[in-house]
Amino acid sequence: MESPEIKSSEIAGALFDGNFNCAQSVFAAFASQLGMDEGLMLKMASPFGGGVSRRGHICGAVTGGLMALGVARGADTPLGKEPAYRLGQEFMARFEARHGSIMCRVLLDFDISTEAGWQQAREKGLFKTICPQFVRDAVEIAQDMLDK
Repeated sequence: MESPEIKSSEIAGALFDGNFNCAQSVFAAFASQLGMDEGLMLKMASPFGGGVSRRGHICGAVTGGLMALGVARGADTPLGKEPAYRLGQEFMARFEARHGSIMCRVLLDFDISTEAGWQQAREKGLFKTICPQFVRDAVEIAQDMLDK
């Protein structure tokens, strides 16, 4: 039997290959598992790609993972915020341990908030060569945390 991790990472990979952004691909990969509408999840995550609307800030794969964790284990009361923060901190620390950063512009080594930086990253093929690994790793980390 196939594990949810493999299934979720395959879904995320297919979404990313289909030109959805990194945040959309990671978040929507958990649609079935979280009992949410995939289309709604794609819409919710759409502004988070490229380090939040191509600003080069926090990696979209990371924000997608954080959103999935939030739906699954987040707070719906003010008192629940601290455990949710700890969950998010653990997720980000694990991603950063694998890749050295959670910041898109650091991970890509280009400032994609500028047109020149965006074009250089595209010309280098970074969105096809290294970003898929960020997507897979974010799904893997989030899935591991959800399985605990």
